[in-house]
Amino acid sequence: MKKKLIIAIDGYSSCGKSTFAKTIAKELNYLYIDSGAMYRTVTLYCMRHGLVDNDKLDLQSIVNELKDINIEFVYNPDIAEYETFLNSENVEKEIRGIEVSRHVSRISQISEVRTRMMELQRQIGMFKGIVMDGRDIGTVVFPDAELKIFMTASVEIRAKRRYDELKNKGVEIDFEEIRRNIVARDITDENRDISPLRRADDALVLDNTRMTVAEQMTWVMNIIEKKINGS
Repeated sequence: MKKKLIIAIDGYSSCGKSTFAKTIAKELNYLYIDSGAMYRTVTLYCMRHGLVDNDKLDLQSIVNELKDINIEFVYNPDIAEYETFLNSENVEKEIRGIEVSRHVSRISQISEVRTRMMELQRQIGMFKGIVMDGRDIGTVVFPDAELKIFMTASVEIRAKRRYDELKNKGVEIDFEEIRRNIVARDITDENRDISPLRRADDALVLDNTRMTVAEQMTWVMNIIEKKINGS
């Protein structure tokens, strides 16, 4: 049996981390852990139980009920994707809604929520064979991951990718506005109090400014093959 790995992918926004992580997971038949979906699921739970509204959070109740929240990712062969389950209920579509998006930022900033999500992420990763992306995966969640990658790209390229993505969805937006938003988000990610964006000392840097997804996959699969074979 081939050695299974924990692959942690961190990096700046709009670097294509999720696409990269999902592609690696499919190639290796690994589980992709969508950390963003986990925070969205907690947010949905809080909304359903009246713990969050437009004005305030019932912080103490949220903290008290975290123990009752269990999140799993279950493979759906019909769509060849993993779907998110909250306490055995498929909530994949519901957590992508606008209402959840409106509240998830506040929920994800609660330190107790982040601690609980880290516990669940480590439980899921107990048997390895996982790929997870975020901003503190290799430094906080899985500091002992066998492969850590830190993704980056120039601000201009990241802004262009985001601009093209939105244009393809029919969203009209100013390129310079996107660029300013990315710069501001970088500053926020690097300076937040809880789990700021940092490159792990043993992470490999992937600057994909001038790389296609196929070129990135060639690069990473060569590294993974060596890790699996112990060379």
